[in-house]
Amino acid sequence: MLGEMVIDGMDVPEDATAGDAVAGLLLRTADGDQRAFAELYDTLSPRVFGLIRRVLVNPAQSEEVLQEVFLEIWQSASRFAPNKGQGRTWVMTIAHRRAVDRVRASQSSADRDVRAGLRDIGVAHDSVAEQVELGMDGEKVVAALGGLPEAQREALVLAYFGGYSQNEISVLIGAPLGTIKTRMRDGLTRLRTAMGVTA
Repeated sequence: MLGEMVIDGMDVPEDATAGDAVAGLLLRTADGDQRAFAELYDTLSPRVFGLIRRVLVNPAQSEEVLQEVFLEIWQSASRFAPNKGQGRTWVMTIAHRRAVDRVRASQSSADRDVRAGLRDIGVAHDSVAEQVELGMDGEKVVAALGGLPEAQREALVLAYFGGYSQNEISVLIGAPLGTIKTRMRDGLTRLRTAMGVTA
């Protein structure tokens, strides 16, 4: 279990204070330092796996994607720019993208199976149509997220896929809590508009 520390009067998970350490590990990994990479894996893999598992649900697929994420980090750590963002956020963004790619691939395969099934056998149309509709809604959300400004997308991804609280996101990103709340509110408003949801 991760310990908790008090930062500026608020309780946050201890790993949220390790942003500089993660950036340092990424930079050393970019230089081919295998020990730094092993430490990075030990530090972040539980949180990365948690994010992937929330997106994919399936534990076996989640483990596969976890390995793909860290392979990508090993191969592309040199692209991390510490002056452009937190190391942890960079890693979580890669993990989220990989997990969403896996969902899209699985959904595409499922859609092909559904179309083939409808052609070949008499299937209850209502249940099939419902599954296809759910898949389409998921794709709309992913597409709408992709259309958000980076700051809003980052806050929403960390909250809804990473499981971070607004306080934790504030610490991770290094932005005031009020700014994070505004980004999330504006991001959700844009998502609703993009998806044609009225509320």
